[in-house]
Amino acid sequence: MCKNTIQFQKGIGIRQFLANYGNEDQCESALISWRWPDGFQCPKCGSRSFCKLHRKAEFQCNCCRCQTSLTSNTIFDSTKLPLATWFLGIYLVTQNKAGISALTLHRQLGISYNASLRMKHKLMQVMMERDNSWQLSGFVQIDDAYWGGERHGGRRGRGSENKAPFVAAVQTDADNHPIYMKFNAVDNFQRKTIREWAEHALKKGVRAVSDGLSCFRGIEDAGCQHTAIITGGGHASMENELFTWVNTMLGNVKTAMTGTYHKLDPKHLGRYLSEFNYRFNLRFDMPSMISRLGRAAVNTAPMPDRQLKLPDVQWQPG
Repeated sequence: MCKNTIQFQKGIGIRQFLANYGNEDQCESALISWRWPDGFQCPKCGSRSFCKLHRKAEFQCNCCRCQTSLTSNTIFDSTKLPLATWFLGIYLVTQNKAGISALTLHRQLGISYNASLRMKHKLMQVMMERDNSWQLSGFVQIDDAYWGGERHGGRRGRGSENKAPFVAAVQTDADNHPIYMKFNAVDNFQRKTIREWAEHALKKGVRAVSDGLSCFRGIEDAGCQHTAIITGGGHASMENELFTWVNTMLGNVKTAMTGTYHKLDPKHLGRYLSEFNYRFNLRFDMPSMISRLGRAAVNTAPMPDRQLKLPDVQWQPG
C-alpha cells in the first residue's frame, strides 16, 4: 500500500529543533531576521542606523534616539519568559496534529499554568489573525456545525443554549482532494451572518456546495456561486460524496478537540478552530510551521491579558 507522502513526511525532530533554536542567542537571531529581514529599522523614524544597548535584545536609533526591544509591539511584548521557552512552545503547538492543552504545555515547559495559558492563547491569536488574512477559492464544501452539547433538561438540536455554532468549509481540488480548510465561529446561522462570513472567508466566484439550510443563501449574496443539496438527516446524509471532506474534517477536529481540551470556553472557540486551520493548511511542509508562525508572531500586535480574556473577534462585520 502506498504511503501518503504528506502524512509520512519527515517533519522536524526535537534534536534538530534544539540544534536550531536550543539557546537564547539562536532564538534572538531568528527573531531579528524575521522582524527585520532587511536589517533593523527604527519604528519611529524609519532610520536603519542603530546601536545595540547593553541590555539584551534592545536597540537605539542613532537618529532619533528611540529605544526599542526585539519583542516590543509584537505578540511577545512584555513577556517575562525566555525566548527559548517561547520557541519550544511554538514547536509543541505546531508539530502536534491533535493540539496541545495549556496544562500539558505547563508540564512540558516547566512554567506556571497561567503563563502556559497566556502563551497558548497568544499563539492561537497569531494563528487566527493569519488565518483571517486569506480566502478559500475554487470548489468549497460547506456545512453548519456546533461545539458543545445539550444541558440536562434543556433544548435539543440547533436550538440548544449550550451549543456554539461554527461554519466548516473545505476547499478541494479537481480530483476531490482536500487542500485547505476554514472553520470559523459565528454568532448564529442567519442569512446575514453567513453573508458576512462568506465575504471574509471566500473569494468572489467560489463554487460552493452546502446542505439545504436556508441561511446558506447568504453565500450567493456575497457574490459566490452556490448549490444547495437537500441531504435529509441521519447517517445517509453523511454518505453524500459532495460533502465527504467537510464531514471527515469535522469528525477529525471534533475528536481531537474533545480528547485534548476537556474544557473549552465557547467565547474562544474561534481561536481553537484557527489552530486546526493553521496546522492543516500548512501541513505540506511541517518543519516550516515553526519559522512561519514565528514570523507571523513578530508581525502581530500585542495582546495584553485583558484583551485575551475578551471574546474572540474574527472579523469586523460589514
